[in-house]
Amino acid sequence: MTNTATANHVRDLTPREIVRELDKYIIGQDNAKRSVAIAMRNRWRRLQVPPGLREEIMPNNIILIGPTGVGKTEIARRLARLANAPFIKVEASKFTEVGYVGRDVESIIRDLTEYAVTMVKAERRAEVNESARAMGEERVLDLLLPPARKRAGTAAEEPPGAEEDTSATREKFRQRLRDGQMEHRMIELDVPAAETPLMQVIGPMNLDEMGMNLQDVFGSLLPRKTKRRKVTVAEARVLLTNEEAQKLIDHDAAVKDALHRVENSGIVFLDEIDKIAGSRSQAGGPDVSREGVQRDLLPIVEGSNVMTKYGIVKTDHVLFIASGAFHVAKPSDLIPELQGRFPIRVELSSLTEEDFIKILTLPQNALLKQYSALLETEGVHLEFREDGIQEIARIASEVNDQVENIGARRLHTILTTLLEDTLYLAPDEVPADAIIIDRDRVQSRLASIVRNRDLSKYIL
Repeated sequence: MTNTATANHVRDLTPREIVRELDKYIIGQDNAKRSVAIAMRNRWRRLQVPPGLREEIMPNNIILIGPTGVGKTEIARRLARLANAPFIKVEASKFTEVGYVGRDVESIIRDLTEYAVTMVKAERRAEVNESARAMGEERVLDLLLPPARKRAGTAAEEPPGAEEDTSATREKFRQRLRDGQMEHRMIELDVPAAETPLMQVIGPMNLDEMGMNLQDVFGSLLPRKTKRRKVTVAEARVLLTNEEAQKLIDHDAAVKDALHRVENSGIVFLDEIDKIAGSRSQAGGPDVSREGVQRDLLPIVEGSNVMTKYGIVKTDHVLFIASGAFHVAKPSDLIPELQGRFPIRVELSSLTEEDFIKILTLPQNALLKQYSALLETEGVHLEFREDGIQEIARIASEVNDQVENIGARRLHTILTTLLEDTLYLAPDEVPADAIIIDRDRVQSRLASIVRNRDLSKYIL
């Protein structure tokens, strides 16, 4: 990177590399992958531009249009992991216009910031983990071997060799500790006391919605309380290591880094945006606040300052990816101002029988691999034959066409139904040979259900 400090952990993957990574988990949808890959690369490019022009380059927000279960959410989630970026998924239908009961849209940015702070502190914790573990070990040894106290009223020195004996004993205990010989020994330790729920103290007020943190506001007026507890050495090591790690982390620097990440590489995935779209002529009933939610979203998407308990967050360069099935409404039903903030629109295609075969077998987290691994824990071996996989894909495609198209999620229901007996009996009845899943077995288990359309609505 040409500007390492400013780039701030945004990985410099090329668009082709991004698509290749997405291909490992998502089948098809090449247009959507190309669009998000370009958007992600543009974020890295912006950070290399001179500061004066950098602030003028706005993200190209994206709307993904397609039925449920075709990979919209997975594309956004995998993209955030590739970018090492703060990511949050929210459902647009959960929000209401200001003045109505419900969450306000600014809580999206507060939640994103909270996630970013947690993410950065976890990274900082990993960096100091070895030092924290060593310091935690020393504190455990202090609890196991408290220092010898001089008798009151005397100034007598310890006898020669006492210090060496204590040191030798400490090293002996250290070795036993590392060998796991003292894990269940009980020791007394001061641990943080459970705090009184704030809601019981101040009444029905959502402090998070206000971007407040009472501990930050009042500081020492609300000191951390501790209580004495008996815990095992294993528990004490974890507690003390965490405590030492908290001391080693520069929390102010972590928060500053987190805010910078949110502002420059944060990703918000707005799902079900079609649920707040509707004909401009609609009025009354539950639709009255749809346009209001859109107008509340507009300043966040356009770029505004949001107050969080960690400070002000500017949303000008946060990337927004919206998605929706748009079965009833159309993207043009969104208010024109919001439409203009999502210049890139990508239509995702429905999954075919061939896509289902690939989803079952090709990705690193393929469903067949997942179910095989689950049953392997019980000593049950599954063997999926090619004709069996083809039949599962055919049935998934048929049920989606006849009942309701829920995309790849249909494969979960079909596989669970197909393997129900095996999943139920596995702990008690483990077959000596592998269970063969071929076309005949799939048909015998599922064919009658598929033919009964009323029953397939509930089972498949």
